[in-house]
Amino acid sequence: MTESLSPTPSGPEAESPPDADWMQSHCFCTSVRRIDRILTRIYDETIRPSGLVTTQYSLLSTLSRAPADITLTQLALAIDLERSTLSRTLAPLERQGFVRIVPAEDRRARVVSITPAGRAKLEETRPLWRAAQDRVAGLAGGQRIEETLAQLVTLVDPIRLSREGE
Repeated sequence: MTESLSPTPSGPEAESPPDADWMQSHCFCTSVRRIDRILTRIYDETIRPSGLVTTQYSLLSTLSRAPADITLTQLALAIDLERSTLSRTLAPLERQGFVRIVPAEDRRARVVSITPAGRAKLEETRPLWRAAQDRVAGLAGGQRIEETLAQLVTLVDPIRLSREGE
């Protein structure tokens, strides 16, 4: 049986498949958010044994590549996340000792960095993340996924820059 990226309904709704036309959207935002929810479920399920969720893994991965002294504001801007949301997502990682948040030199800002325990957790989780990547590539086609990712990357800057002028 071929697996699908869409969740499989169970119970009464599984009796007769709906006409798929009504589920399709021509809205970029709606379509991207929908695939985001589907992908997040796949990644969260796959990396669950590590004790992390996808957003936490992503932050640890980003911090592992970041410059040594990056402020919370700089990190929020780099990943296009509201600072308050970033702080809420970092809180459990800080409690677990995976990240360190300390006052910056000017004391008005706070600096965040990945700890050795965070790097170890990242390396422990990486094979699970790779399995999620491979699963998605298998479901949608590896080349198709790579091409889509490349296209999405090229969309980020023009859209982000246009919003900064608002």
